Amino acid sequence: MEAPPLERKLIAIFAADVEGYSRLMGIDEEGTLTTLSAHRAITDRLITDHGGRICGTAGDSILAEFASVFAAVDCAVEIQRDLAAANEAIEDGKRMHFRIGINVGDVMVKDGDIFGDGVNIAARLEGLAEAGGICISRGVRDHIRHKVPYGFEDLGEQTVKNIAQPIRVFRLLAEAADGESAGTSPGSIELARGPTADASLEHPATNPQAVEPAVEPAVEIVFWESIKESVRPADYEAYLEQYPEGSFAALAHTRLEEFASAEGGMRDPQDREVELAFWDSVRESDNPASLQAYLEKYPEGDFKALAEIRLGELNAG
Repeated sequence: MEAPPLERKLIAIFAADVEGYSRLMGIDEEGTLTTLSAHRAITDRLITDHGGRICGTAGDSILAEFASVFAAVDCAVEIQRDLAAANEAIEDGKRMHFRIGINVGDVMVKDGDIFGDGVNIAARLEGLAEAGGICISRGVRDHIRHKVPYGFEDLGEQTVKNIAQPIRVFRLLAEAADGESAGTSPGSIELARGPTADASLEHPATNPQAVEPAVEPAVEIVFWESIKESVRPADYEAYLEQYPEGSFAALAHTRLEEFASAEGGMRDPQDREVELAFWDSVRESDNPASLQAYLEKYPEGDFKALAEIRLGELNAG
């Protein structure tokens, strides 16, 4: 009999585990299991509250899916905030800290379980996170950028186990930025200490040095460098809003005109973000079906040529 086709869907993938779990078990097995159960009650409740679904648990790990990238990120921030509060009642050496990784990707679904490169990347992001921290992929960062009261620290391209191509990793900084978003939460926690170049870019209004003439050009250059290869009109619009007379204003206007002329008008920015997230989830895949799925979904997409080249390489191989 012919096997039924696998269901595929584009989701936000949430992976978490306990930092130093083996060490904690070596110190006190019963106490560690008690703490894990209490912490899991917090994580499981918040995942459900944010519309997520737990797909798997093994030992100290959690794998969950969200239909919304924003819901996954907000859930992760609240989990780390509530677990930090729960740890205050536990002595230092026995406190339990989770690491969280979030990716957006196209996954295969079978019997309620999810599979694919998107899941593997989320697990690798989790491994790169520090205790009590959150690491996200570039696709997640690009999807929520300028729309959430969080900052981002660019950790660069990271080579990880069993993933063919390096992945671009960002540390989520959950410190709120006044006026950045209507969703700013006064209870947000700070997951990393000290300012970073990328974090100051996301929230220039909160950086007191941003108004200093000596620092402004450097900040603008970093901003432009972070978007100059972008395929999202919203990034160039954000640059022009911040630097209407900036050194790269003419280039930004040119890129926006190219987008408009190539498509007979500007596409919905949200639609572009969805396509970008889709491409980011399949561009490193070794599965021809994933690339074909992108081409079928976006036959005239921004990454059509790249997808066809990669598909040709895989078929030739």
